[in-house]
Amino acid sequence: MLYQTNNPHGGDIYGREVLLDFSANTNPLGTPEAVRQAVRDSLEQMDRYPDPYCRRLVQAISRFEGVAPERILCGNGAAELIYSYCEAANIRLGVELAPTFSEYALGLTRMGGRMERYSLSRETEFSLEEGFLDFVGKVQPDAVFLCNPNNPTGKTIPRQLLEKVLVFCREHQIRLFVDECFADLSDREESLKDLLEDNPHLFLLKAFTKSYGMAGIRLGYCLCADEALLTRMAHTVQPWNVSSLAQAAGVAALEAGDFLKTTRSLIQTERVWLKRQLEQLGFWVCPSETNYLLFQGPETLHRDLKARKITIRNCDNYYGLGPGWYRTAVRRREENQVLIQTIREVLGKE
Repeated sequence: MLYQTNNPHGGDIYGREVLLDFSANTNPLGTPEAVRQAVRDSLEQMDRYPDPYCRRLVQAISRFEGVAPERILCGNGAAELIYSYCEAANIRLGVELAPTFSEYALGLTRMGGRMERYSLSRETEFSLEEGFLDFVGKVQPDAVFLCNPNNPTGKTIPRQLLEKVLVFCREHQIRLFVDECFADLSDREESLKDLLEDNPHLFLLKAFTKSYGMAGIRLGYCLCADEALLTRMAHTVQPWNVSSLAQAAGVAALEAGDFLKTTRSLIQTERVWLKRQLEQLGFWVCPSETNYLLFQGPETLHRDLKARKITIRNCDNYYGLGPGWYRTAVRRREENQVLIQTIREVLGKE
């Protein structure tokens, strides 16, 4: 647990009453009922140690991703795998985007490394461009960290550019870490998993947290053809790091049929509506391709909403952003309407 340390993330609803949480961008449909039932059924085995090899879960992931089982390693959430990767790969110098998810840099600095940042801007709608390759060439890092779609911008890196980064990193002996945790909720999947076999320097991160509304279970996995790296990563954590409940939930989630397809359809409809409403309120909103929106508004907005028991993600601690920047999850229409109505009241537009 955290101890006398600030939590730099959304979803912390426990220190006060919260009626609607838009700060955590998990699946707006919640957790599939089949997953809930799988957890209930697994309670009968609480007296047993979990499978340290996650056998059933690895096989289910292999079928779902079309990747060989020996290319898969499971962890106690995506965050554990980030920290394990930084330690096992012995990364001393990394490159990431700004803004992006904070745990890459936190995992790196915990191991005594440091992170250089390539700044994205509102003027280009926070899109990554080919100038990034020149930056990487000058820095010559041990690893490049990309989030695709990026958090908090919601922007997807085009496949053509991704492949250029992949080739560049291979030619310069640089590891490429790509976080695809939001890929299953995005409009277009730009996964590089079909290129794993020929690129052992490539590492892909996935999780059940966002896609299947399983943030409380803590379950993530990675895909990589570098078996030596996966072995070293496994040695950085204890053998029973993935609980029996999490393993059962993961297997059930991957068998949930059209759940992700239904979710993506809802997100696409509601994101268009929510973006338009925020823009009509006078906010600048970054075009997104997944289940959250980055926008710029009044510097007190998050506090004013919190006073009304609604939370959004205050993004002032992201590198490259500052006060007045926020991220909101895209949720169901009735919830989105409450958010917009409350913002109207806060702004005195009612």
